[in-house]
Amino acid sequence: MNRRQSLKAISITTLTAGLLMESCKTDAPKAANTVDHSNLGDVAGLQDFEIERLNKLYEQPAFFNEHERSTLVVLADLIIPKDAVSGNASDAKVVDFIEFIVKDIPDHQVPMRGGLKWLDMQCLNRYNQSFIGCTVAQQTELLEQIAYPGKTKSELHQGEVFFNRMRDLTSSGFYTSEIGIKDLGYKGNAPGKWEGVPKDVLQQYNLKDE
Repeated sequence: MNRRQSLKAISITTLTAGLLMESCKTDAPKAANTVDHSNLGDVAGLQDFEIERLNKLYEQPAFFNEHERSTLVVLADLIIPKDAVSGNASDAKVVDFIEFIVKDIPDHQVPMRGGLKWLDMQCLNRYNQSFIGCTVAQQTELLEQIAYPGKTKSELHQGEVFFNRMRDLTSSGFYTSEIGIKDLGYKGNAPGKWEGVPKDVLQQYNLKDE
C-alpha cells in the first residue's frame, strides 16, 4: 500500500468517526485569510446562526504568521504530494482548512504553533536551517523519524504527537475537498436512468413493451 492509499484509509476512518529565530517569531499574523466566504448565505442547509458564526470565524485575523503558513504548506505537500491521480495538499487548499480549524477549535492552536517551532528547532540544530530552508531530503529525514507512532525515540515524542495531529488535519482537509473526493472516487447520489420494464419481466407477465 503506497502513501496515498494509506492516507485514504486514514481519511475514511477519520471522516466516518466524525470527521525561535526571526522566522519563528509569533508576532501579529501577517498572512491573509484567502477563503472566500461571501456566499455563505447561498449554501443550502445553513441556518442564520450558523452563517453568523462562520462569518465571525472567517473575519478573525489570520492565526498563522507568514513563516508558519509557509511551513504548513511545505509540510502538507510532503504528506500528500501531487501524483498522476490528483493534485497535492496545496491544490486542495489544505492550509486554509487548517487555518479555519484552529480558529474553530482553539485547542489546536498551542499544539500546532508549538509543533512548528519544534520542527524549526530540530532543523536548526541538525542543519542550521529552519524547516522550510532545508532540502527535501533533510525534511524527509526528520519526518521519517516521527511519522510512525510507537516507533519514535523518546526524545522525539513531541514531534510524533505534532506530526500525528498535522497528518490528521491534512488528510481531513484534503479528502473533504473537491480534489480529495475525486481522488477517493466517490460519486455521491446520482439519478437513475429509467429504461423501461426489463424484457424478461414483460415476457413473464405476457405483456408487450409499448
